[in-house]
Amino acid sequence: MNRPVVIADHGVTVIGGGLVQPDDLVLALDVAPLLVAADGGADQALALGHLPDRVIGDLDSLSDAAHARIGTDRILHLAEQDSTDFTKCLTRIAAPFIIAVGFAGRRLDHTLAALNSMLRFGQVPVIMLASDDLVFVAPPRLSLPLAPGTRLSLFPMGSAQGVSSGLEWPVDGIAFGPDSRIGTSNRATGPVTLHIDGPMLVMLPRQELATVMAALQLPHP
Repeated sequence: MNRPVVIADHGVTVIGGGLVQPDDLVLALDVAPLLVAADGGADQALALGHLPDRVIGDLDSLSDAAHARIGTDRILHLAEQDSTDFTKCLTRIAAPFIIAVGFAGRRLDHTLAALNSMLRFGQVPVIMLASDDLVFVAPPRLSLPLAPGTRLSLFPMGSAQGVSSGLEWPVDGIAFGPDSRIGTSNRATGPVTLHIDGPMLVMLPRQELATVMAALQLPHP
């Protein structure tokens, strides 16, 4: 069993080595002020003017300069290769929620692996920020006070089904699956409710972060 090395009573931002814009990190740290870097994500954090509180990973991407600047006492070296650096972070953080940045926008395999980790190791709710979107694993019941016309996409990570209200194209009775039906570019007609059975990702415009946090009952500092 992995013991948490980062324990917080507020949100934690995890930064990876993918594409990160300065606004991404500012937005994440505003709601999740403790910063954990997944291996080489530490170099990105430093380049954006932020010193990570912790670095977790196998350290195959962390530069010597970043290592020296951060200091060994803030770095947890996990040499095993059976999990990604993002998974290493998720399984060693105890917090109300995690905002993930830098896990989308460069390598597709890294993005897919991060989404897989969110689903498999989701004891802590995770919201991933991408360039235009945010994504999170759907809880069994979700209510979102969305404005009419707001884009909402559903992507199944396995067999899933659901019941909805407030969507232009209701999901009732649809057998979702990654090899069959998916729910790209649906639209809200007003407040949305979802009852989901099975592994499902929800994608919304990233400006809906506060709405999603409230719906998931995540604390704001």
